[in-house]
Amino acid sequence: MTQSIVDTLSSLKVIPVIQINRAEDAIWLGEILTQNQLPVAEITFRTPAAVKAIKLMHEHFPELILCAGTVLTAQQADMAKEAGASFVISPGYNPSTVDYCLNNGIDIVPGINSPSQIEVALERGLTLVKFFPAEASGGVKMLKALAAPYAQMQFMPTGGISLNNVSDYLAIPQVVACGGSWIATADTIDKQDKETIVNHIQNIHSLLKTHKG
Repeated sequence: MTQSIVDTLSSLKVIPVIQINRAEDAIWLGEILTQNQLPVAEITFRTPAAVKAIKLMHEHFPELILCAGTVLTAQQADMAKEAGASFVISPGYNPSTVDYCLNNGIDIVPGINSPSQIEVALERGLTLVKFFPAEASGGVKMLKALAAPYAQMQFMPTGGISLNNVSDYLAIPQVVACGGSWIATADTIDKQDKETIVNHIQNIHSLLKTHKG
């Protein structure tokens, strides 16, 4: 993972986690993200439209930081990179997938929720991991306990995070950014409910401004 991408994620604080059922929705969604100063998206491999959605968003909005989420296999990692994803994210730590990515120039952020998994990641030279599922794994209290012995590790908590608790996660020094699926849910995207998505993004900006203050 390049430091410039990590720095950008750290400045944005929140990453919309997006499940797209129609690839063409990626175009107007990318426009909303760029126009509302949240130029980042995690497109999950939970639907067949994921690869085309990443490609369309990358072609129309090359300034967006795009990552592919729910990447479970080496083949999916290859597809994501070819489509234009800057890096891939997996829900768990699959040694085969992680090693494949590391050996083939694909940046990966694997999921962890235990000290043992953190140590395996560190052994592979990784310094950024996804804490998942965040709330179900013990939330802020658990992440603080996990982070304490591993000062060199940074985290991207995802899972159960909302506008109500995102500030608590961001207050942990080793948290780079949080993944949020509430920003643009599959339902709001299917309905093309642009107003709701814009409102969610604006609420994030307002919260972060207050958080900084």
